[in-house]
Amino acid sequence: MVLFVSDMHFGLGSRAEERAVEAALVACLRSFEARTSHLYLVGDVFERYIEYRRLVPKGFVRFMALLAAWTDRGIGVTYLVGNHDPWHQDYFATELGIRVVRGSVLEQADGVLCHVQHGDGLGHSGRGFRAIRPLLRNRAIVSLYRSLLPADIGLGLAHSVSTRLRRRRHDPNVAQDMRRVAEHTLEASGAQVVVLGHSHHAELRAWPAGAYMNTGCWRDDGSFGLLHNDRVRLMRWQAGKALLVAEHHL
Repeated sequence: MVLFVSDMHFGLGSRAEERAVEAALVACLRSFEARTSHLYLVGDVFERYIEYRRLVPKGFVRFMALLAAWTDRGIGVTYLVGNHDPWHQDYFATELGIRVVRGSVLEQADGVLCHVQHGDGLGHSGRGFRAIRPLLRNRAIVSLYRSLLPADIGLGLAHSVSTRLRRRRHDPNVAQDMRRVAEHTLEASGAQVVVLGHSHHAELRAWPAGAYMNTGCWRDDGSFGLLHNDRVRLMRWQAGKALLVAEHHL
């Protein structure tokens, strides 16, 4: 069994809000851990993430402890960074045993060929972000940001910017653009399933070429994806239970 979850945006709210979001996710993952072979974190796990050479942002140790326990047991964890959390270095890899990917993966998951990525910058609605993404992920610029700004100031500035951007009205074209990109990717790559996040719009669709699942936004909806026995399922964690939203048999 393979799990997909994205857009937790840890660190966005108050301490009590974040503890509740984290606790729900940990409970959900623990309910599946006996059957899980791989977990894909499909981006924007954190609202902002800036890792320094000797420092990492504090918090969410229960979630990270679960990830470490899973990798210690041989459960694979892949973290595909998003537009809010790209500034990782080596902490997740060396301390937690997690594969961190900048971009996409095309690989077998539970015997199914899957294309997985966060989805920022895709389609017409992502043109603006595509223009600035090279700057945000430029090694020299990132290194300069870390060097010139002390950790508290650097993280505080990132929080302020991300909060202002989040207040902007969500573009309704994003989900539609990502749907079109997913259909094209299925046809071009030979993948059986495309999994994306980013749009905050959970959905499961199928075409002759394969299936597209968007994991939606865990923070807002408790939505996540599941792949098992040639069935892709869109799920929702609600009141301590995993509820089936939609299902497609490959």
